[in-house]
Amino acid sequence: MALLTEYWYKDLTVFFITILLSAIFYLKWVFGYWNRKNIITPTVSLPFGNASQVFAQTIPFGIEFKEIYLQMKPKGLPYCGYYFFTQPVLVVFDLELAKSIIIKDFSHFTDHATYSNEENDPLTGHLFSLKGQKWKNLRVKLTPTFTSGKMKMMFQSLLDCSRELIGFMDGVSKSREPVEIKEVVGRFTTDIIGTCAFGIECNSLKNPDSEFRRYGKKVFEVGFIETVKNLISVSAPQVLDALRIPLFSPEVAKFFIGVVKETVDSREKNNIIRNDFMHLLIQLRNNVKVRDDEIPGELKSGKNENGQGSTLTLEEITAQAFIFFLAGFETSSTTLTFCFYELVANPEIQEKLRLEIKDVLEKHDGKLTYNAIMEMTYMDWCVNETLRKYPPLSVLDRKCTRSYKLPNSDVVIDKGVQVFIPILGIQHDPEYYPDPERFDPERFNPENTVKRHPYTWLPFGEGPRACIGMRFGLMQTKVALAVLIENYKFSLNSKTPYPMVLETKSFILSPAGGVWLNVEKVSD
Repeated sequence: MALLTEYWYKDLTVFFITILLSAIFYLKWVFGYWNRKNIITPTVSLPFGNASQVFAQTIPFGIEFKEIYLQMKPKGLPYCGYYFFTQPVLVVFDLELAKSIIIKDFSHFTDHATYSNEENDPLTGHLFSLKGQKWKNLRVKLTPTFTSGKMKMMFQSLLDCSRELIGFMDGVSKSREPVEIKEVVGRFTTDIIGTCAFGIECNSLKNPDSEFRRYGKKVFEVGFIETVKNLISVSAPQVLDALRIPLFSPEVAKFFIGVVKETVDSREKNNIIRNDFMHLLIQLRNNVKVRDDEIPGELKSGKNENGQGSTLTLEEITAQAFIFFLAGFETSSTTLTFCFYELVANPEIQEKLRLEIKDVLEKHDGKLTYNAIMEMTYMDWCVNETLRKYPPLSVLDRKCTRSYKLPNSDVVIDKGVQVFIPILGIQHDPEYYPDPERFDPERFNPENTVKRHPYTWLPFGEGPRACIGMRFGLMQTKVALAVLIENYKFSLNSKTPYPMVLETKSFILSPAGGVWLNVEKVSD
């Protein structure tokens, strides 16, 4: 029996109309998910749900949810529905509900929505993306590697890199040429992470085309294909699984896997010990429990006291070093960039910070030490205020892993539904931060901080899945600020867009066009 009649063009027309109508009816049913639960959503449009602007890259990801927060929360709503293409998302505004999801009822929301497939893409098998028991086991193993004791152990490596930074900036100040500060601090943080995560001197400040700098930037290159893959990984990750498409390019994966293998082989063969993150990972690979009071010595072997059984594989070490590298250099350099932007826009704040740095260093015989950094309270407020205005990850995500009944409601959130907490919106809410666009470090003095709900500031997340590298990120950010603000005065160059324009193609908040600064050496 023929599938088409002699009027084949009519048959094809009917066929395509049937397919189109079926797709429309399916999408309308999908986009009725929140309506069936009596949860309000912003206006939905086919085919991208609420995410048309995000898919078209006409608005930054974080700004999209900031605007939803500022639009819906004043209506008295504790949450609203959202559709990221066909993926239903609960956007939470109420701080107590956010606290329940993040801590109190964490067992229902143990996972990030971030894509992970260790078989197809080994670099995605890192702590941030892992799910369930595998995440829990690895978190237990890695937690001791980021204690204050381990930060002190790595502090000298940061100081060594800071000397290169001073040398570079001396040259800039003498030339009187403007400098793009994100590029400079990006090279600085690349050198730090390369040293602490891989034990390799990258020399990015001297050689901007170093391999680590090139491959680090390549991960964040946002071309059409990368954009599509990133959006699919959030809205329909099963597509990447089915087609065996890696999120990261094979070229990037090959580079990082090769570097880690070479480093691990060299250290184990030659019994090389360094005070860095790679040494701690190698200890875990060799079934040695990492302790905060550890004195670096020879690599040991024996039963892992963590009781988790298996050790880290080479691929797992690579994934952890990879995410430590990416998160460490990109988020810290972005935070520093925004901080410098605000310090040049508010020169009185820059000068106040400079005076604190000089006063504290005088108490420590002019030496920048870990303890000296910890005593710089005004610097801490400046960094906190920067992270309030410009949190690099502006949306905190969780995935419902067990059906969850919302408190004081009959609404049940089904397994698989994503939850977004729009921290950029919360941290720009005038109810919590009056005149939120104003940069005011005094918001974070003890008197003001105690007045606010603790969940009004969440740049590192909170609870069991809070950022494990927070201490390290803050430490390298403050070291850079200390050495730069002590020695140089910065002002805004005319090449910098003012007011600031944000990059629309990046998931991480980032200034478009760069931040160009004039640099003047501070006279002794």
